[in-house]
Amino acid sequence: MSSKEIKNYINTNRRDFANQPFSEEMAFDNPIKQYEKWFEEAINSNILDPYAACLSTVDNLGRPSSRILYIRDIISEGFVFYTNFNSNKGSDLSNNKHASLNVFWGELERQIRIQGIITKVDDVISDKYFSSRPRASQIGAWASNQSQKIKDRSELESKIKYYEKQFQKKNVTRPPHWGGYCLSPTLLEFWQGRSSRLHDRIVYTKDDNQWSKSRLSP
Repeated sequence: MSSKEIKNYINTNRRDFANQPFSEEMAFDNPIKQYEKWFEEAINSNILDPYAACLSTVDNLGRPSSRILYIRDIISEGFVFYTNFNSNKGSDLSNNKHASLNVFWGELERQIRIQGIITKVDDVISDKYFSSRPRASQIGAWASNQSQKIKDRSELESKIKYYEKQFQKKNVTRPPHWGGYCLSPTLLEFWQGRSSRLHDRIVYTKDDNQWSKSRLSP
């Protein structure tokens, strides 16, 4: 498909949203409770990877970067994901702790924006999660210098074989450069698609450790 055909497609194909309402009265006072409710509905609707989210970070030059990852836990502090601390996202977070997650469930015409501060989780939490991962994923955490250039696929496969030998007949320990981050939210917005693009947007903001909610114009 040519660029002209792509342009024509995105400028001529439109669909309207269903008219599923979402009001302030329907929303829980606590945004985490609201997230739990919508997550349950996503599971019941057989959404593929309902825990997938887009993480956006900003580097030391103010350049944003986004990628899809999995939210793997919810703790009292917030939403937890795991990665290589030396990855691009890890480098960004070492310079700027402000970040956001965006959850999108297209089948339900819903998205959730989550903004806040990201910090590393306790080693005990990272160790527990790492021990639950498939062994191949554990080996991969050692073998991959995430975000760094490599010559070709064989270089990665060679490192996989090396670490398989290193941990032969032994439990794979968590690499010191790999672990969890927690996004502690200060803002959550729940977006429900509505007809004629008059979407429902309920936003929660945190002040003095208290949540307040309000409606945003679409």
